[in-house]
Amino acid sequence: MSTLFSQIIAREIPADIVYEDDQVLAFHDINPQAPTHILIIPKKPIATLNDLTEKDQALVGRLPLIAARLAKQLGFAEEGYRVVMNCNDAGGQTVYHIHMHLMGGRRFTWPAG
Repeated sequence: MSTLFSQIIAREIPADIVYEDDQVLAFHDINPQAPTHILIIPKKPIATLNDLTEKDQALVGRLPLIAARLAKQLGFAEEGYRVVMNCNDAGGQTVYHIHMHLMGGRRFTWPAG
């Protein structure tokens, strides 16, 4: 199943990439909800959090580490930031390739809506 994210990984469509290694890609969201809004995705296609297996533990564990590293590099780690992962339609997932949102540069409120 081809998704927007698999097309970005394959460089079939452009993205403003801020981080890449052999397992993970991070790029600016095209519809930002904060002054800085980056999506961090595994290169392995996994549709939802419900589809994770034990074999994915190390890969998915890299996502928050990369989020923290990027927050520091972008200068808002100390001030604070939000990370979010959505699962399925009612959870707000729109692209069925797991991804972490890293948002910073403004104050966030709770509960999220």
